[in-house]
Amino acid sequence: MKHTPTIRAELDRYLEQKGLSLTQFGQLAGMNRGIVSAIVTGNKSMSVNQLDLITEAMGLPEGHFYDLFVENYIIEHPPNMRRIEPFLFRCAELDKLDAIRRVVGAIMDNLLYSPKLFEIAEELLSQERHEAALVLYEGVAEAEKYQHSERLAVCQYRIFTIQIGDDQSQNLKAATLFEPFVERLDEIDQLDALKDLANVYRSLRKWDKVDEIAKLMRAKAEIQYNLKHEHKSRECESTNKLTRPLFVYISYADLLCAGVCEAKGDYQQALQYTYAYADLEWVREMDEDTLYWINLFKGWAQANAVANKLLSGDINALYDYVEYIGAPSDTSEQDKVAQLLNIMMTANRYQIDVSDILQRFETIVGSFVQQPSTDMYTKQVIPEQYARLSYELAYYHLYRGTYDDGFKYLMYSMVSYHTLNNETYFIKCMVLFERYRAYAVSETKAAYLEFIERVWIADVKKNGAIDCRS
Repeated sequence: MKHTPTIRAELDRYLEQKGLSLTQFGQLAGMNRGIVSAIVTGNKSMSVNQLDLITEAMGLPEGHFYDLFVENYIIEHPPNMRRIEPFLFRCAELDKLDAIRRVVGAIMDNLLYSPKLFEIAEELLSQERHEAALVLYEGVAEAEKYQHSERLAVCQYRIFTIQIGDDQSQNLKAATLFEPFVERLDEIDQLDALKDLANVYRSLRKWDKVDEIAKLMRAKAEIQYNLKHEHKSRECESTNKLTRPLFVYISYADLLCAGVCEAKGDYQQALQYTYAYADLEWVREMDEDTLYWINLFKGWAQANAVANKLLSGDINALYDYVEYIGAPSDTSEQDKVAQLLNIMMTANRYQIDVSDILQRFETIVGSFVQQPSTDMYTKQVIPEQYARLSYELAYYHLYRGTYDDGFKYLMYSMVSYHTLNNETYFIKCMVLFERYRAYAVSETKAAYLEFIERVWIADVKKNGAIDCRS
C-alpha cells in the first residue's frame, strides 16, 4: 500500500540530516521551539505562513510543499476556510494553479463553500490574478450548474470575460457558452454583458448576432432608463454598477445596428441608425461623464454619416471625409484607424487613387500598435480593424504595383489573422500573396514560406497530425 509522504516527515528527516535541534531550526525559521515541536509531532496543524517559513529555512523554493499541504491538511481534514483562504491567495501569488484545482476539487462536494470561493475569486479578479480566479469561478460554476442561481450566471460572465483573447475561434466558443446565462444576471448587469457579447460578435463579423444582441440591449436599457427617472431611488441602488452612463447602452445599440447595416451594404438604413444615435436631446442627465459620452456619439455620427455616403459610392464625399479626419480633434488613433479603413475599402472597391491621402496620414498608416486593455471593444474590435486595414492596404499597393509596401502590409495582416485564428481572412491573405508571388523579392518569398512552415508545424503539434515529410 502506497503511503502519502507528509511535511512532518520531510521536516523530521531534514533536522536529522542537518543535525539541528528544534530550537536551532526554530531560530532559522523565525518560529519558537514549541510550534516546531508541535508540527513535527503532529500535535498541531500548520498555516501556509508557517509552511513558507519552514520551506525557506530548509533552503527550498517557494511553494515546494504546497501539493503535500493539500494532501496533509486539506484533503485529509474537514475543510477549514481559515486555513484554505490564505492558502488559495498564496497559491495565486505563486501561480500554483494545479494546487488551487485540487483544493476546489476536494471541498466543492459541499455547496456551502460556494459563496466563500466565489468571494475569493472576486478578490483575485480585482487583483488581476485572472488565471487563478478562473479556476475558482469554474469550480463554483460546476458545483452550482443545476442551481439556476444568479451567482452561477455571474461566474459564467467572469469566465467569459477572462477567456476572451486573441484566438477568435475560442472567443466564439466562449461567447456561445455564455450567452444562455445572460438572462439570469441582474437586470442591470445584463447591459454590460450584452455590450461585451455584441463587441465579441462584432469582432467575429457575426452580424446577425450583433443585430440580435444590440436590439435586445436597447430594449432592456430603455426599460431601465425609464424606471430610473420614474423612481429616483433606483439610481444609486443599481445603475451605479454600470461601466457607462445608462443612456450609452441605448445609443450604442443604435451604433451597433448601423455597423450591421453598413456591413450588409444597406447604407441608407445605416444612416437612419446613425442619425438616431446623433440625436441625444432626450438624455436628461447633464453630468460631466454624460456630456463626455454625448460628445463622443456626436463625433462618431458625424464621421460615420460621411463614411456611409462614401461606402455607398458617393465619391464626392471622400475629401470631405479626409478633411474631417485631418481636422484637429480629440479623436483617438483607434478611431482614425477605423476611418482610414473606410477610405481604403472605398478605394479598393471603386479603384480610386488615394496615394496623397495615405501620405497625409502616413504616421497612422505606419503604426499598428495596440495597447493592452480590459475593455472588450478595445481587446476585440480594434485588433481586427488593424488586421483588416493592413489587408486593404496590401490589396491597394499590390494592385497598383507598389510591391514592397504591398507585401509588407500583407505579411502583417497574415500574421495578425493567424494570431486571431481567423481562417477566412488568413486564406484571403494567402490567395493574395499567391496572386502576386511573381513580384515578391526572394527575401519576402523566404519569409512567407518560413511563416507558413511554422503555421503548419504548429497545426501538426496541436492536432496530432502525422508528419509525413521525408
